Amino acid sequence: MDTLAFIPSPSAGEIHLGPVPLRGYALCIIVGVFFAVWLAGRRWVARGGQEHTVADIAVWAVPFGLVGGRLYHVITDYQLYFGDGRNWVDAFRVWDGGLGIWGAVALGAVGAWIGCRRRGIPLPAFADAVAPGLAFAQAIGRWGNWFNQELFGRATDLPWAVRIDPENRPVDSPDLATYHPTFLYESLWCAGAALLVIWADRRFRLGHGRAFALYVALYTTGRFWIEYMRVDDAHEVWGMRLNNWTSIVVFLGAVAYFVISQRRRPGREEVVEPNAPDGAERAGDREDGDEDRGEGAEGGEQGDEPAAGKGAVPDGDAATGKDADADPDADDPAGTGSGRGATKKL
Repeated sequence: MDTLAFIPSPSAGEIHLGPVPLRGYALCIIVGVFFAVWLAGRRWVARGGQEHTVADIAVWAVPFGLVGGRLYHVITDYQLYFGDGRNWVDAFRVWDGGLGIWGAVALGAVGAWIGCRRRGIPLPAFADAVAPGLAFAQAIGRWGNWFNQELFGRATDLPWAVRIDPENRPVDSPDLATYHPTFLYESLWCAGAALLVIWADRRFRLGHGRAFALYVALYTTGRFWIEYMRVDDAHEVWGMRLNNWTSIVVFLGAVAYFVISQRRRPGREEVVEPNAPDGAERAGDREDGDEDRGEGAEGGEQGDEPAAGKGAVPDGDAATGKDADADPDADDPAGTGSGRGATKKL
C-alpha cells in the first residue's frame, strides 16, 4: 500500500530529561491532569468557589481515577497479564499504557465525592466545573497511544495515516505500514466536545450536573464510532466490542440524567461553595448596608435641626417648594440612582 504522506511514529516511547527517562505515555497523562485541574479551577472560581478548592479535591480524585482506570483495563484485558507466558507484575506497569476511561471516571468520581463531602460542596456543581477539563485531559492523554504505537485503526493510505513499526503491527497485516490514527480522531473529538460544553454552559447556564452529563453524552457518541475502527484485540458481546456496549449504556444514562435534572432542578446553583470568602464578603456588605440604613432612619426620627444662621441648610420645602418626604428618586426618571438618597445596588 503506497502512501503519499503519513504521520510518523516516535522512534522511542521515552523522553529523556537529562539523565531521567520519562515515558511519553506518562508525560501525556501528567500534562492532561494538570491542564484539567487548572481549567477546572478557573471555572470553579467563576461560579463563586474558592481558588484552591479544585486542587484540594484533585488530591482525592486523581489517584482514585488512575487506580480505577488501571483496574478497568486489567479486568477487561486480563489475558494480557494472567495465564501461560504472562507476568502478573506487568499489571502494575501503568507507564506502559492501559487506562480505561470508564474506570477512571467512575472511581475518580468516588474520590471527588469524598473531597466534596469534606468541604460541604455538592458533587454535581463540582462535576460541571470539571467537565471540559476532563475532555481536554483525554485529548492530551490520547497522544500517549501515539508514543506507544497502540490503539490504531484499520490499514489505510490516507495522507494522515500513522506509520507503525513492524513489531507493533497486527499479526494479520505485517506488511502494511500505515493505519488510521484513531488516537488522533479521539483527541480531536474530545477537544471539540470540551469546546462545545464550554459554549453550551455559557449559553444555557447549565447546572446541577448537566454540563457533565453533556460531556459524557458527547464523548460516548464519539467513542462509539471510533471504537469500530480499532483493530486491537477486544472482548465482544453479540458481535460488538465491549466498549461499544459500554458507550451505549453510558450515553443513555447521561441523556436520561440531563432530561430529568432539567425538569426537577432547572437553572444553575446560586451558591456552589457555602464557605467561599466571596459569598461571606457579599453577605457582610449587605449587613453593613442594612446597618447604615438603620442609622439613617434613627437620625431622621430624632428630627435634629441645624442651628439657624450662616451655613444652615434650609428644609427641602422651604428651598425648593417640594415636600421633604417626597420620593428622593422623583427627579431621576431614568432610574440611574442619582437622586438624593439613592443607594448603591449590591
